[in-house]
Order: sequence, then C-alpha cells, then structure tokens
Amino acid sequence: MPRRLRFVPPSSLVEITCRTVQGRLLLRPTPVLRDLTQGVLARAARLYPVEVHAFAFLSNHFHLLLTVPDAQRLASFMNYLSSNLAREAGRLVRWREKFWGRRYQAILVSHEEEAQIARLRYVLAHGAKEGLVRSPLDWPGAHCARALAEAVPMTGRWIDRTAEHAACRRRLPVDSEAFVTLEQLHLAPLPCWRELSAERRRELVRGLVAEIEQEAIRLAKRTGQPPRGREFIFRQDPRLEPNRIKKGPAPLAHAASRAARDSLRDAYRLFTAGYRRAAERLRQGALDVFFPDGSFPPPLPFQPQRLSG
Repeated sequence: MPRRLRFVPPSSLVEITCRTVQGRLLLRPTPVLRDLTQGVLARAARLYPVEVHAFAFLSNHFHLLLTVPDAQRLASFMNYLSSNLAREAGRLVRWREKFWGRRYQAILVSHEEEAQIARLRYVLAHGAKEGLVRSPLDWPGAHCARALAEAVPMTGRWIDRTAEHAACRRRLPVDSEAFVTLEQLHLAPLPCWRELSAERRRELVRGLVAEIEQEAIRLAKRTGQPPRGREFIFRQDPRLEPNRIKKGPAPLAHAASRAARDSLRDAYRLFTAGYRRAAERLRQGALDVFFPDGSFPPPLPFQPQRLSG
C-alpha cells in the first residue's frame, strides 16, 4: 500500500509515531539515553520551532504530540530529531546499521477537545499499558508524564559531536564536558487547554494518570502478571527482534465526531486531487504547474502556504 501524501494544514495538531528497524529494542531507556533523548528533542524544538505537547520514548518506538506550522517545518524537525537520536542511541548500543524502520508517521488530530485529550491520554499511557511499569510516572526513559503532572523541568544534554571529532583529529586534550550543552524543553498546553491555568492543566493530567494506573492494575489482575519493572526493562537485549510487532493501517486523522473526521477526509481528497492533476501536467511537460499549498512537488521545492486577501 503506497504512503499517503504528506497533508498538514497550517497550525495542525499531529500525532507522530516512529519505530526502530524490525522493532528492535534499540531505544532501551537507560538514564544516559533518557538524558540524551531529552537534549536532542529540546534542541530540535528550538532550532525548528514546533510546539511539543507530549512525548513518550519506548524501547522500540516513540510518540510525539505536536502543533506544527506546516509540513515543511515538521519534516525539518523530524529529520533533525530522528537522525541525531539514531546516532546517539546507536552509539550506546553499538548499532551501525539502519536505525528506523521507515519514515515517521504523522496523523492529524481534530480541533475537538475530546479528540485532543484522548490522544494525550494515549501518549501518557505508554509504559503502563504494556504492563512494563505500574504508572507512566515510573517509566525510566524520556516521558512527559512527570513534567505535565508535577511541573518538573525537562532538560537534557546535547553533545556537539562535530566539535568533539575535530578536537580528536587535531589531537587536542579532550574534556568530554567541553562539548556538552544543557537544553531545556518547554512543553506547550494542548490547543484546547490554552485558556486554562497551569495548575488546572496539571490537575487534569493527574486525573488522566490516575485512570491509567487503575487500568494497569486491572491488566495485572486479568493477566496474573504484575508490571515487569525497571530491572526487566534494563536487562532487555537492544538487538532483540520482537516476535510480534503491532501492525495495521493508520487512520488519516483522530477525531471525536464523524463530522470532524469527514471534514478532514474531504480536505485531504481535495488536496490529493489537486496534487495528482499537477503531477500529471508536469509529466506531460507543462511548465506552468501549481501544486497545492503545503505540498512537496516531486522535483520541486516545498510549496508554502499562500496568504489570502
């Protein structure tokens, strides 16, 4: 099945998923990798400004909830994040081959409050819903739960590998801390929560975390298997290929109502129809071809959003 065209209307809320090659546990959440992951994520958000609402990095994949201005900014942000994270994680587990299974997947989230809170809850639940830890607050890797529920500052280390390599080549004395920058990540509230106070937002997140913890208890009772815990997570072989990887067609968008879902689908159909017409004319040799705003024409640069009025 071919990949969908990248369709990101201006200032869209999107849920991002990216998985390691073959689902291998290359992102095993050690304290060192957690620190580096938060540093890379914070730096990516600073260099390619997007609003980061939530994130969870599991052993073989990660999820992000972002508001992005357009598809080009999202592509630049994800290119920086995924490439730098792959290098840092690969260095830790001595993995020199392809790191990610494929390009990231971006799913639109509607403007509806119910849909946005549902996706936040989904991201928060990672770690607990798999029966690995009792609470999202216990996940040892990079996770937004504690920052959102308790206002804990999110910081991480960025290591300038280019400068470090240049110093080594010149055989200069190398102080490992000389190439480290402390990056701070500022989490933005969901679009539907912008008008709420910070304390009210934390209260709502704590309510979601409590629900997730109760579900984890019910899962443990149903399966007879208590949460595996941190020691189990740390003992996992990063090169291990899981026996089963969750697969299935991804929806075009997450929405709470059929009307919102149909609206996004109709917008995507118009976008793809315009793109295909332009692509066909381009193949026929036409030079006056206009691709839809927010698209990536095959041999041409990104088509920015035109201002109306």
